[in-house]
Amino acid sequence: MKKFLNDPNDFVSESLSGFAAAHSDIVELSTAPLVVRRRVAKRRGVAVVSGGGSGHEPLHVGYVGTGMLDAACPGAVFTSPTPGQIAAAVKQVARADGVVLVVKNYAGDVKCFELARDMLEVPAELVLVNDDVAMVGQQHVTDRRGVAGTVLVERIVGAAAERGLSLPECKRMGDRANQSTSTMGVALTNCSVPGAASTFEIGADEVELGVGLHGEPGQSRIKSTNAREVARLLVASIAADLKLAAGETVLLMTNGLGGTPLGELYLLHAMALAELARLGVDVRRTLVGNFATALESAGASVTIMRLDDELLSLWDSPVHTTALRW
Repeated sequence: MKKFLNDPNDFVSESLSGFAAAHSDIVELSTAPLVVRRRVAKRRGVAVVSGGGSGHEPLHVGYVGTGMLDAACPGAVFTSPTPGQIAAAVKQVARADGVVLVVKNYAGDVKCFELARDMLEVPAELVLVNDDVAMVGQQHVTDRRGVAGTVLVERIVGAAAERGLSLPECKRMGDRANQSTSTMGVALTNCSVPGAASTFEIGADEVELGVGLHGEPGQSRIKSTNAREVARLLVASIAADLKLAAGETVLLMTNGLGGTPLGELYLLHAMALAELARLGVDVRRTLVGNFATALESAGASVTIMRLDDELLSLWDSPVHTTALRW
């Protein structure tokens, strides 16, 4: 796989250098250890910190800014940040009000964030994101992965913190956002880590259902089919997990995994909208684009968040990051 690289070992640091330079009005970068933080820090209130392996851009660094994250800790590609890196990020942005750590539910990430929490001198709460419905029926709910729904959880927690909610309230809203959110992914191709081989093999006439964000194989493999059927399968899995009923209000995010043309994402989004309309579900807010990727994977995920007045109010509040702003 050809990539724009110098030394693969320098990929993350060199990429972040370009990112910080391109968005110097919003973020700044510290390099020892690697932390992306807001250029203009909040004066008071709860801080929100997240992070994870690189290769998922704009997750997490693209969500540093007003109304979302105070700092993000980027690890090596598909590798958790270290506890010391996470603790350093918190030290740079947290005040006496404490910090919420938003963590995708992967063993390495959870362990490192928990170790970092033990190192902190400020109160800390952990919000675990486990929105991936591909794991339903295969493992316990506690083993579900955190995937694209992480974007929505980070937004809700960040909005709550920006509004001045207390640490327990920010934690409560983060957990509620996670419990209201489910995601199902699909891949047409795999991806390859810089300097390494492809993550899995898939035939030219096959589609992988239930893929993760690290190029992991999914829960099943089917023959290629049209976008309408793919959308039906994704929405059906999510609707069953959330137990969606006619008349409910939701947010729908159609997310690209990194190698899917935007036109195809909009087409898939239209099919998902039609399927939800058939179920009598009211789609009140939408997002379409690359929000949580897996390097150059051709594929997509559909995420649905059940909305209520409180979640909708937080979602609609001002946000200004490199990847989301209104």
